[in-house]
Amino acid sequence: MCSHQCPSHDSGVPHVVAAHPEQGWTLLCDGKIVFDDTGELLPDGRIVAPHRVPAERLAAAA
Repeated sequence: MCSHQCPSHDSGVPHVVAAHPEQGWTLLCDGKIVFDDTGELLPDGRIVAPHRVPAERLAAAA
């Protein structure tokens, strides 16, 4: 796995290794799987629950 020493990224931010928008997930170079619902599955098996913005805080189009 990447230790954020990627030659293409000096910012320390993990980059996308594989994107599968049709399935709703993206694999990052640090081994995290990020889901479209904002949840994450970490390489050690821990889960980060989706962290959605409450509906009342979303902007509405006029």
